[in-house]
Amino acid sequence: MRLTEQEAADLLTYGDPIELGRAADAERRRRFGDTVTFIVDRNINYTNICVNECRFCAFYTKQDAEDAYLLPLEEILAKVGETAAAGGTQVMIQGGIHPDLPLSYYEDMLRAIRSRYPSIVIHSFTATEILYFAEKEGLTVEETLRRLQDAGLSSLPGGGAEILVDRVRKLIAPKKIMTADWLRVMRTAHKIGMESTATMVIGFGETMAERVEHMEHIRRLQEETGGFRAFITWTFQPGNTALGGEKTSSWDYMRTLALTRLYMDNVAHIQGSWVTQGERIGQLTLGFGADDLGSIMLEENVVRAAGTRYNMSIKKMIDLIRGAGREPAQRDTQYRVIRRF
Repeated sequence: MRLTEQEAADLLTYGDPIELGRAADAERRRRFGDTVTFIVDRNINYTNICVNECRFCAFYTKQDAEDAYLLPLEEILAKVGETAAAGGTQVMIQGGIHPDLPLSYYEDMLRAIRSRYPSIVIHSFTATEILYFAEKEGLTVEETLRRLQDAGLSSLPGGGAEILVDRVRKLIAPKKIMTADWLRVMRTAHKIGMESTATMVIGFGETMAERVEHMEHIRRLQEETGGFRAFITWTFQPGNTALGGEKTSSWDYMRTLALTRLYMDNVAHIQGSWVTQGERIGQLTLGFGADDLGSIMLEENVVRAAGTRYNMSIKKMIDLIRGAGREPAQRDTQYRVIRRF
């Protein structure tokens, strides 16, 4: 029997996290046995200039700020080359919402990467960026995605979702796209054969029912399109942000993670976050429903800007997974195992 929204909210509010973890781990094991995957990739934040000015973000800056930057194309290509040389298979290019860049800028970037490094998969641009590109050019979302797809874009990351409840979104990022638009971009991407991931950021002061509402949006869209490869839960990092506040607890994170495995039964992969939680909690997620630990992240700047910094290597990732009694495997963007250790 599928969990209802009310049942899920009750489990988040009153459920024993250990029992939730056991149930989620049993479901993970049923699906994937002992295999736990990770990917080698790089986050390339091509600009920190952003017009959205989200209160929860410590990364963005204004165009006239001293620390404002826009990476030259050759520097972006160099970063992609370093990724390929390190055994990476994917780049995730994301940036602020830069007011001056035309769609052709992104098309040229994608074509240059595809031409020089054809083996690297480009898993890039959030729904927020896609919608901005479309509105700036006077195009539909589908026209924009097709142009980017033709230039080399393979799939979309799930960033920009935060909490898919407009009450929360208006408090933390009133200039950012609202729930319906985020879902519309993802629906359109899936329609043209471009799969994606989905994310949720917790710890903004949202209610448990609102977290479940977010999950329900993903579960329903997945029923419609089947285009989500994975779901990733992060925790809000309040350091250096205008929003401020305290980090939510690791128990809250683990309980929520376990519930995502149980509630979103039609999304195959659940990713644990060592990036925001640290290595030990990241390792514990493997007993709470996670079958993937994401990327070793050759570069990451957004979470670091909020004062949270953890480092990872392939060896450390392998040891982490083995230490949890699992079998480590490197995957590609489509979650196909390409190497076992």
